Amino acid sequence: MASMMRAMDILRSEIPLDEEDDFVPASERDRGKFVGLVLVDIVNGFCTVGAGNLAPPEPNEQISTMVEEASRLAKSFCERNWPVFAFLDTHYPDKPEPPYPPHCIIGSGEENFVPALQWLEKDPNVTIKRKDCIDGYICSIEKDGSNVFADWVKANDIKVVLVLGICTDLCVLDFACSILSARNIGRLPPLEDVVVYSRGCATYSLPIQVARNIKGSLPHPQELLHYVGLYLAKGRGARIVSNVSII
Repeated sequence: MASMMRAMDILRSEIPLDEEDDFVPASERDRGKFVGLVLVDIVNGFCTVGAGNLAPPEPNEQISTMVEEASRLAKSFCERNWPVFAFLDTHYPDKPEPPYPPHCIIGSGEENFVPALQWLEKDPNVTIKRKDCIDGYICSIEKDGSNVFADWVKANDIKVVLVLGICTDLCVLDFACSILSARNIGRLPPLEDVVVYSRGCATYSLPIQVARNIKGSLPHPQELLHYVGLYLAKGRGARIVSNVSII
């Protein structure tokens, strides 16, 4: 624990994140920048205690906070009839995703929203996309070359996306990087800004002493890689915010 605290101190000193203090979607909209909320993989298989191979084995504060913030903001957006896009990690049993063990298999229940977000399935403001790989933008590409997420952005005239979810350094990061690249080359109009909410994101914890006993697994220090995921997203051009206020 002490060594991890020292590592975090070094990270914060050497690669400061310098988050924005507050993000207010209504203020963005007042300037003509319509905001869409994107929820990444807030499913039982990643968030509900004991729900699967990649679920937390015990209550986890970072994950619980992420779920609470996602629920709060989703309710606020839907009450205002603002657009919400939700990715749900969903896999077939015969299509593994190395190096990860089987997870979020269709029919297992792991692939479904956590209880606090199940109501989103019936809300008319919500677009749901089940995805079978880490990168949600890639998974949104249809056989005809169209992109479900890009179509959602265009149809709702979204200029800012607010991104929350799990895992900060994997699915959230890959998605943020992809849509930033797509924006940069004009593939995602009219998108201008990608905002990642730090307390609205989380990642998993796999201590080194546990990983050593699991063949093929890699240690995954939660706080460190959460921070690194946010830093890398900022390095790609995302705005990182420490708080989101709905007024």
